[in-house]
Amino acid sequence: MGFSVTDIRKDFPIFERTIRDGKRLVYLDSGATAQKPWAVINAESDFYSKHNAAVHRGAHQLAEEATDAYEGARAIVAEFIGADENEIIFTKSATESINLLAYAMGNAEAGNRFALTSADSIVVTEMEHHANLIPWQQLAKRTGAQLSWFKVTEDSRLDLSNIDQIITSSTKIVAITHQSNVLGTINPLEAIARRAHEVGAVVVLDACQSVPHMKVDVQELGVDFLAFSGHKAVGPTGVGVLWGKAQLLDELPPFLTGGSMVTSVTMTDATWAQVPQKFEAGVPNMAQAVGLGAAFNYLSAIGMDAIRKHEISLTNYALKKMLAIPGIKIIGPQSNESRGATIAFTIQDIHPHDVGQFVDSQGVAVRTGHHCAWPLAKCMNVPATTRASFYLYNDEHDVDALVEAVVGAQKYFGRF
Repeated sequence: MGFSVTDIRKDFPIFERTIRDGKRLVYLDSGATAQKPWAVINAESDFYSKHNAAVHRGAHQLAEEATDAYEGARAIVAEFIGADENEIIFTKSATESINLLAYAMGNAEAGNRFALTSADSIVVTEMEHHANLIPWQQLAKRTGAQLSWFKVTEDSRLDLSNIDQIITSSTKIVAITHQSNVLGTINPLEAIARRAHEVGAVVVLDACQSVPHMKVDVQELGVDFLAFSGHKAVGPTGVGVLWGKAQLLDELPPFLTGGSMVTSVTMTDATWAQVPQKFEAGVPNMAQAVGLGAAFNYLSAIGMDAIRKHEISLTNYALKKMLAIPGIKIIGPQSNESRGATIAFTIQDIHPHDVGQFVDSQGVAVRTGHHCAWPLAKCMNVPATTRASFYLYNDEHDVDALVEAVVGAQKYFGRF
């Protein structure tokens, strides 16, 4: 069966509705959150209506069913990214996943490989989402470690010309986005990971914008930790994933403490459970994890290679159409090479917020602002941008609707 956007859209009930006085919904904000197919909605509802009980607690039938469903979801996620099941940790979001790492590393005692001092450094990039920047800023402040970063070039790529001066013998952590949520740039991981491992640093990958859109295999990436959110991958909100190499997770101190992450407790001490339970204190987001498993089954049935191929074609079409509009400036790579399905842009003499409001009046949903990447906006010398992000349920008709709305905004504001 070929890739059919028409058939895919039938799986998403939200596309049955209209907005703004009966207009067709053109949803171009999947970079913020993806829409949900019936398979995910039904899986979450089915858990609550038939199997709801606290996982890993209790010996009754419902508890057994809930635990099987929850651990089954872990197995699905592991297979989806090429990991072992015990390397998958469920969190509430990618932000929490990265904070888990930053706080756990900050809790590491002297002698632990993750312990940081003022003699160490943490490396990030100028294109990071706040979720993969602020936790490392705060860890640097708490430990005295130095924060360094790769700059972004004029063509929206990372400047790796001085990689040996950025990643040095003092570097303990390199935290980088796989794909920029603003620029769409897909970063060259091989060179960065190779240099990081030469000096004994660990590589943390923010994969929020890549896991939903392309085949990601942690065995091939060369990174040590990886984080992503469920809601960007047609899954539920309230669930995220942290993957880490088993040996590193074993050495990492826990982040949250409490129920289910222990093997024994006295009035004065406790011992920790094995990974992944060591990092899943408290009753987890069970239904959401089950929904995420359903989401990955749905994406796998379509095929990640097919989704990626579709998005490359659609982005190529969108770039050509957008660049042909007078007064438009694309903030990101102008070509489709090493690029994701995200296009951020500005329009001469019209503020992005005004652009966003006008295109919304035409039924087109985009995002405006700095997209939780404030330092990048300053680097690119723009106060904000309008961002269109595409996914498996978008097609050329959606791009045409965006182009028509943008041209309409220019006429409305009297610019062209």
